[in-house]
Amino acid sequence: MVCIVRAIDLIEIVCSKGACKGQSSVGAAVSSSTMRPTSKSDLFWSFSWLALQGFGGVVAIVQRELVEKKQWLTREEFVEDWAVAQILPGPNVVNLSLMIGDRYFGASGALLAMAGMLTFPLIIVLALMLVFSGVSDLPQVQGALRGMGAVAAGLIAATGLKLLAAVKRNPMGMTVCWLFAALTFVAIAMLRLPLAWVLLGVGSIACVTAYQAIRRVEGLSAKTGPKA
Repeated sequence: MVCIVRAIDLIEIVCSKGACKGQSSVGAAVSSSTMRPTSKSDLFWSFSWLALQGFGGVVAIVQRELVEKKQWLTREEFVEDWAVAQILPGPNVVNLSLMIGDRYFGASGALLAMAGMLTFPLIIVLALMLVFSGVSDLPQVQGALRGMGAVAAGLIAATGLKLLAAVKRNPMGMTVCWLFAALTFVAIAMLRLPLAWVLLGVGSIACVTAYQAIRRVEGLSAKTGPKA
């Protein structure tokens, strides 16, 4: 666990290199948002409540709770943190909880945030498993599950639309961001390519493009900055 947290720290530090000169930072030691968890117990119970709401589309709940309600992250920070969480092995939201817990309270905070994400859902899933095993073949139950899938798709789509505003501040520009989004959609949804290959291919090109864009912004800032 300590190795995972340190690996997340390293990725965040690398990402934060490109967040200077007015850009939001994924890896800043403390978020630029003015709000933060008041204590470790606040961190644990906040992620526990978040996990209990996450039926059928956790990303929508995470964005609403952490950005809109608690304001622990800005919208731009959430997009960047979520991107880092996606490229790491394991569930995205668990990776995000590790990052936020470690950011504010170190390794113990990371463990508490992860425990909040997993403890109560684990108990509920085990209880539901015992109940579901006896009714899984009923047409009503199968229909209900299909309906939940449609709701989950709607929640994820709505969250994506909300986060579009954060992309406007991306140094690559909206056109390039849309291009990479389209390439990713085609690769996964139409060509059915493995996610790992899409991350290595499209993700690597996007990282290089973003790095070059940030360097251009830094160069322009240096040229147009106040002279001594």
